[in-house]
Parts: sequence; C-alpha cells; structure tokens
Amino acid sequence: MHGEYKMPGGKLIVVDLSIVGGCLAQVQVSGDFFLEPDDALHAIDAALEGQRADADEHMLAAAVRARLAPGVMMYGISPEAIAVAVRRAIDQHAIDQGMAP
Repeated sequence: MHGEYKMPGGKLIVVDLSIVGGCLAQVQVSGDFFLEPDDALHAIDAALEGQRADADEHMLAAAVRARLAPGVMMYGISPEAIAVAVRRAIDQHAIDQGMAP
C-alpha cells in the first residue's frame, strides 16, 4: 500500500506499508523532509510497525510522538502529517478493493 501527503507549508511524506493480521507491517516512511538525527526515521517506522490498521490519525500520530527521542528535530514534517499519509495508504487500498474506508 502506498500513501502520500504534502504537509501545508511543509514537505512531501510518502508511506509504503502492508497489513498483516490487521496490523501495519513493513512500514517505510520517506519523502523530501529532513530529520535530525537521521536515525529518527527508523524510530518513526518502528512506531508505526504493529499499529492496528483501523487506528485513526490521532492514535497514529501519538504513537510516532511517543517513540521519538527528546530533541528530535523535524523539518517539513510532523507526526500528524505522517499519520495522514498512513491513513491515505490504508484508505486508498480499501477503495481499490471495493471496500469503504
């Protein structure tokens, strides 16, 4: 599954993922944003891994926020914007499969 979101005033966020057993799997966040330190991206992927596929944007953003180390700087991206991209990937897949999101 693939979802994209351009945060207003920010950068493009791309999320690729699978759903296994009703949970997010193989989550990969990418885009043209910047993070300091760079390894914060691994923390974001790990935060989303295993989250329920029916989680709403608020729950997904909270999971990302909780996993990030203090002092991580996000430029052109936010936990909320990441959550939007995740939901878009899931919802688009549901539409493609003929199911309502």
